[in-house]
Amino acid sequence: MTAFENDPITLEIIQNSLQATADQMFAAMKKTAMSSIIYEVLDMGTGILDAEGRIASSGAGIPAFIGVLDKSVKVLVKKFDRPDDIQPGDVFATNDPYYGGVTHLNDIIVAMPVFAEGRIIAWTANIAHNSDIGGKAPGSLSADSTEIFQEGLRLPAIKIVSKGEPIEPVFEILKVNSRMPDFLEGDVWAAIASVRIGAKRLQELAEKYGAATFERAMAGFMDFGEAVSRAELAKLPHGTFELTEEQDDGRQFNVKITVSDDEFVVDLRDNPDQDAGPTNTSRDGVMVSAQMIFKSLTDPYSPCNEGSFRPIKLLTREGTVFHAREPAAIGFYYETEVRVYDLMWRCLAKVVPERLAAGHFSSICGTFIGGKHPDTGRQYTIIEPEVGGWGASRGADGNSAIFSGFHGETYNCPAEISEARNGLFVDRMELNMEPGGEGQWTGGRGIKLEYRVREDDSFLTMGYTRSKVLPWALDGGHEGSPNYAEVVRTDGATERYSFVSGLTVDAGDVIRIVTGNGGGLGDPRERDPQAVKKDVKNGFISATHAKAVYGVDV
Repeated sequence: MTAFENDPITLEIIQNSLQATADQMFAAMKKTAMSSIIYEVLDMGTGILDAEGRIASSGAGIPAFIGVLDKSVKVLVKKFDRPDDIQPGDVFATNDPYYGGVTHLNDIIVAMPVFAEGRIIAWTANIAHNSDIGGKAPGSLSADSTEIFQEGLRLPAIKIVSKGEPIEPVFEILKVNSRMPDFLEGDVWAAIASVRIGAKRLQELAEKYGAATFERAMAGFMDFGEAVSRAELAKLPHGTFELTEEQDDGRQFNVKITVSDDEFVVDLRDNPDQDAGPTNTSRDGVMVSAQMIFKSLTDPYSPCNEGSFRPIKLLTREGTVFHAREPAAIGFYYETEVRVYDLMWRCLAKVVPERLAAGHFSSICGTFIGGKHPDTGRQYTIIEPEVGGWGASRGADGNSAIFSGFHGETYNCPAEISEARNGLFVDRMELNMEPGGEGQWTGGRGIKLEYRVREDDSFLTMGYTRSKVLPWALDGGHEGSPNYAEVVRTDGATERYSFVSGLTVDAGDVIRIVTGNGGGLGDPRERDPQAVKKDVKNGFISATHAKAVYGVDV
């Protein structure tokens, strides 16, 4: 036993150092990545895991991504279980949802073991969306895929660096399968740099305080995370709560949540069989959605770790849309996960109204535009999740132009970057002023964003939900407005889409993105008249609308 092992101050220093290390990993990846989806949008996440693959400290990035890392590393630990399978300097990768990848093939998880005193004491890991990993369509996503083989190159939990040296054939396979090989290679090396700097920092910690103290600090903080979660769980209303919600495609999604002193049980067994297309998700992905809702309800402000989620019990049925069976296509998994995330949110919103607002636009609104860059002749693919309106809460209007709750801590790509790196112009970005979300407290505004294509034979692929079934309201508020896109052709013809794959767009065509307003809360007639007048003054609503909906003369 070292002098530090039972010192609570030392243990706290180590835990804070884990958080700082995960943040440094995030910064390293952001500053060295090739793709704007990573370095501008920050479509990535980092984390520190213990030797068994349990999340010890979350870094920055998308909450749904950070929740992936422990599930991926546990697969690696199980697969590489023979002596000498894992050596100092090794780096591993997976992107396959059936082999620890959790999400879809574009998202590559990179993980590195951390050695001290002759044994593995931790793992560093990250995940990021890569622009093109092969497959039948540019950008690797296709709304008409019917099996995962069409969605890109599968990495089934493999070693990519051995004892510090890259395994060159693996990198050659990666590059030859991508339409953007230099971007893919650069982004993977950024991920490797990130886990390496994290491993170095953790080794320094273990050297300073001793491996046993380091491990004790991680285990102790997980136990603390569990204690906090259970204390907050006991304060929630107990009982069984159920919800059935129709989806845009006519299917019914069902959830049953049981809250007790000891467990938070999410039952998703009564749901449709897996889809023939790419809108399925893995069981691990659904667990991430449950973890995010649970964290929001219990301890939303502290870093998460494995202990934070010990009270969760997830029930699924293999072969359903929420627990797909190989080789189901899974490219648009995120729209299904955000649907189940919002389903759980809506189920509990009336039970804990002080913690959960009305429905938000609740879609990633992933927009993929690509083709040949008119200035360079190189293949480009813009990958743009979109911002939208959040629902109203008691005493406050919803936020405008924010990413979905599932997507989290990310940013829209600046117009200057999009125009410089991609073959299009950004003509307009403004708040969506369509009706929707009225209430005593109103839903936040979505956006209208216009891309103008510069080259013939470019393409548009997109998959939006909440295009028909609108963001839900509470207590007499009005529903929000839909997510959709319009293609305005050079001859003035307009086409409207929510899901489309590989649509040809030519020079001068405008792709107009419209994201929804969040749901309102409370009777609009009870809204403060001064707030209504301010809305009219700011151009959010017309004087006619103010009179008709709010009963206020302006």
